[in-house]
Amino acid sequence: MLMPTPLHLADLLPKLDALLIELLEGLSATDWERQTLAGNWSIKDVAAHLLDGNLRTLSMLRDGYAGETPGPISSYRELVDFLNQLNADWVKAARRLSPKIVIELLKRTGEEYCDYLQTLDPDAQAVWPVAWAGESESKNWFHIAREYTEKWHHQQQIRFALQDDRELLKPHWYLPYLDTSVSALPYHYRAVEGVKGDVIRFVFVGEGEKNWFLLFEENWSLYRSMDAKPTCEVRIPDEYAWRMFTKGISREEAIRKSQITGKSALGMKIFDMLAIMG
Repeated sequence: MLMPTPLHLADLLPKLDALLIELLEGLSATDWERQTLAGNWSIKDVAAHLLDGNLRTLSMLRDGYAGETPGPISSYRELVDFLNQLNADWVKAARRLSPKIVIELLKRTGEEYCDYLQTLDPDAQAVWPVAWAGESESKNWFHIAREYTEKWHHQQQIRFALQDDRELLKPHWYLPYLDTSVSALPYHYRAVEGVKGDVIRFVFVGEGEKNWFLLFEENWSLYRSMDAKPTCEVRIPDEYAWRMFTKGISREEAIRKSQITGKSALGMKIFDMLAIMG
């Protein structure tokens, strides 16, 4: 058995940003207005949201300037509502910006953003925990990995709208996204009853197979590999898994596109897991 190890993705983020810039620079005026899976946001709206992520990180974490704060937050739902409102306000204002301006600002802020992340001690405590994984405190390496998933899935939303979504499904880009996202599985399964020794195998199928396992003892623990025979196996195609984790596909459709064998009740819980604040 092999437990998951810390992910160090700071060096991969500038390359992911470069892919985005290359993509955006080739878009037509019509392309910028294409609808994405991100609610009612267009490609331009999603690009503006990514810009906001750069700016907020630099302002709040690097420069120590919070600006608008939520006040007392007593629940996860209240935090999500606050963040959703921040995002909506920014995207609405950014509709005044031209695509050229958005690209230029993404280039400049993206470089500063990536440089800042490189200054963080991976093993030090992050300012913000990865709440969707159930953490109240997180290490910087996990915060940076969470940032990678944010940039990855929004770029993939843009690519999906352009019917050009295969690049980010290549293992070099997709495996770090999955590794980070499935870190939420033990927390997500915390209320699922198991029998000691139950093993759920999750297989993500695309360019090869990517496997993770949950083992139930007193609670569920995540493993990268395991010799034990699974009690349940869930096979999910790559092209649907990322959409499932980001509200880009209905639970019912994700189940139809996947395969579950063994004790199916154990496998069903993954189909309502999110790896975003939502």
